[in-house]
Amino acid sequence: MELSLNGTWKLYCLEEKKGKNPPAGVLPDVSASRYVVDAAVPGNCQLDLNRAGILPDPFFGDNYYQYVALERCGWVYERSFAFEGAPENERVFLRFDGIDTIAEIFLNGSLLGRTEDMFVEHEFDVTEFVCTGNNILTVHIFSSVNYARGQDYPVGMQGNAGRSQIPYLRRPAHSFGWDIFPRMMTAGLWRDVTLLTKKNTRFTEVYYAVTEASEENALLRYAFRFDSDEDDLDDIKIAVHAKCLDSEFDFEVKTIFTAVNGEYRVQAPRLWWPKGYGDASLYEITASLYIKGVLRDQKTDFMGLRTVRLERDFTPGAQKFQFYVNETPIFCKGTNWVPTDAFHSRCAGRVDPVLDLVNECGCNIIRLWGGGIYENEAFYSRCDRDGILVWQDFAFGNTVYPETSHFLETVEDEVVKHIKKVRNHPCVCVWSSDNEVDMKLVGLRYPEFYERVSRFSHELIPSLIKRHDPYRYYLKSSPEVPEGFNCNNVPEQHTWGARAYYKDPFYKDATASFIGEAGFHGCPSPESIRQFIPEDHLYPLINRYYAAHSTEDTRLSPGNDRNIMMTKHVSILFGNVPDDLEEFSALSQISQAEAFKFFIERTRALKWRRSGIIWWNIIDGWPQISDAVVDYYYRKKLAFYYIKAAQNPVLAFIGELSGWEYPLYVSNDTREIAEVNCTVTDYESGQTVYQGSKTVAAGENAELARLPLFASDKKLLLIDYTVNGKRCFNHYLAGQPPFTAQTMKRWRDEIRKRQEEVWYGAE
Repeated sequence: MELSLNGTWKLYCLEEKKGKNPPAGVLPDVSASRYVVDAAVPGNCQLDLNRAGILPDPFFGDNYYQYVALERCGWVYERSFAFEGAPENERVFLRFDGIDTIAEIFLNGSLLGRTEDMFVEHEFDVTEFVCTGNNILTVHIFSSVNYARGQDYPVGMQGNAGRSQIPYLRRPAHSFGWDIFPRMMTAGLWRDVTLLTKKNTRFTEVYYAVTEASEENALLRYAFRFDSDEDDLDDIKIAVHAKCLDSEFDFEVKTIFTAVNGEYRVQAPRLWWPKGYGDASLYEITASLYIKGVLRDQKTDFMGLRTVRLERDFTPGAQKFQFYVNETPIFCKGTNWVPTDAFHSRCAGRVDPVLDLVNECGCNIIRLWGGGIYENEAFYSRCDRDGILVWQDFAFGNTVYPETSHFLETVEDEVVKHIKKVRNHPCVCVWSSDNEVDMKLVGLRYPEFYERVSRFSHELIPSLIKRHDPYRYYLKSSPEVPEGFNCNNVPEQHTWGARAYYKDPFYKDATASFIGEAGFHGCPSPESIRQFIPEDHLYPLINRYYAAHSTEDTRLSPGNDRNIMMTKHVSILFGNVPDDLEEFSALSQISQAEAFKFFIERTRALKWRRSGIIWWNIIDGWPQISDAVVDYYYRKKLAFYYIKAAQNPVLAFIGELSGWEYPLYVSNDTREIAEVNCTVTDYESGQTVYQGSKTVAAGENAELARLPLFASDKKLLLIDYTVNGKRCFNHYLAGQPPFTAQTMKRWRDEIRKRQEEVWYGAE
């Protein structure tokens, strides 16, 4: 039985004075509440106050600073529900899939427990507390900031960019204010609340891993754990049935205990492949638990038969960071994923449309960024179906974290819960401890390496993976920086640099074997900007409202640095900065689009010396000025289309000038031979620069020609090509800046027209 407790609750806002939370374990008194409103569950208290007309739209202007006072408040969620009783031999549980963040839960006035981690589900056995008929459920959420104020901060502990509240609170690092998110210390029941019953005899864990996979056979390893109310453990059988289209297999496991491991070899399997390399074949696999011939429980999963191997080498001159799926090297092209909304209760509704964008632009990998949240089950299931690899950071970012026993116990609970939740998904290719914690520690310039070693990343998490998911690879940080290395000479790098001209030597000559982050700012469309910036402050971009939408916290920073940087990007490419928003937005988007195109094509030119790029990033989680290629309102910037062209599985593209010539390449990121016919045309003159064909081996690059051009030539080269008869298009911007705005906009229009013709058959 499952009873959803989502819907309308009553919400009370409590004042918490002098930086202290009220005593623990006491049912809160709501008689003197500051606000009393109806609350939506799943939801966030800030959205409820906005919906009630108490506070303005937090995403418009700099309104979100009006929400800062709420950080010091407590919140009480309350509702009643009717319960008809549990089936015989079943216990009753109350499950919260997400409580933000420090909370106590009461049922009918009795304290059930306390939560201190918003990332994971919390479940309470309420069999002795729930009653037949009406029940009252109360959730008291304490001020996170007040909780943080009560902790000890040794001088070696610190958050990111002055936000020292981050370390002790298991909530997204970005919620304290980040360059891509507002400071929004949310509170609420942000995921589902459910009352459910469970059988006394049931599966508690079902685990599958594949350690060998070929077209001939695959080795499936399994582990089953179950509870039983039987007096003995005789005559127990687990029957497994799996089916994928016309492929099926069955096997049985006999056991005399509640824990059993083993292996089964699947003949002629349908393998799971990442996008571009084959079908993402999924088996529906059901484990059935029989005791003395009676079916007692079943568990159904969707599983992919595939292996994933990560080969890393830190040896200078021979560095490597390479994913293999089914022992085939995979060239990774993908995006970093941040929470799709600053209010996390709304993220679930945005997962599918954002994954549609990820698919449309040809990504085969997503990195779930450590400054955000863990996504829901639907996200991983969709990635399974779409053949998108998922690099999973745990939820730590850019911070020196505590090493207290209580903190590490909380982290252990979080990590184990998330591992168990997603480990059967074939899309998950690697665990990573965090985002840029090693970079943070390197930047602190400690004299000895041991001072850069975090216990959670070097000791705790690898031990948990060893116990709960031993067949997956693990990174101690992204990027991981061992002793004797720095952030610019390790295999996986985040290539941000000075963020000047996108073809600077920093970008062109980066030593990365794999790029885990790389981005470039681009102005949203004026239509989008008008939805979050007051009309009388739309241009120029240097004002308090733009600052509020492009920096961590204007109370700590002037906030316009990145907007100034974006105007410099426009000035580099065009020689000047326009005096109106429409023109600025258009030119900024051209600059961003060409930058992303260069980052991706430069990576493909270096294949296999470089094995992939995960650029930053697909979409904004709130309205802002950023590197995202789709804004919060789902309006695509020009870069989205240029990325789509550059991530074609088989790509004809032009590399960088060497001597008197530009190399013309074809990169084949598939497991099939590619027959390529290619024509390169100078757009302005209509002259054919190259025409020819080439057979390109599976998974390899080939050079078609070297095109004789001067460095001073400013040209738009149109690359029309077919791959096994299918029409494709790309372009190349030759020459050095500055370019005239009028010419570049005309070239942009021609590029977009040809892209539309190729992709959608437009005339």
